[in-house]
Amino acid sequence: MRYVAWLFKAVIFFVLFAFALNNQDAVDLHLFFGNTWQAPLVLVVLSSFVLGLFAGIAVMLPLWWSARRQAQALAKVQPTKPPITHGT
Repeated sequence: MRYVAWLFKAVIFFVLFAFALNNQDAVDLHLFFGNTWQAPLVLVVLSSFVLGLFAGIAVMLPLWWSARRQAQALAKVQPTKPPITHGT
């Protein structure tokens, strides 16, 4: 199973590497107030992916924190049951 996981990771890496090699053409990204940014297409795609990732984490972080606080408060209220022992 470990080899299958490594093979899967290698395939994903080589597919992304081939994507990066095939998309090295410069593109113009038109920003606000007439500013433009010229960069390789793969850099634009990668940076938009990273920005989306950070935006998703920033949106979910307060929800994760509140759920964690609620779970900790619930754990304090409900003590855990002692383990069941079999035998005499």
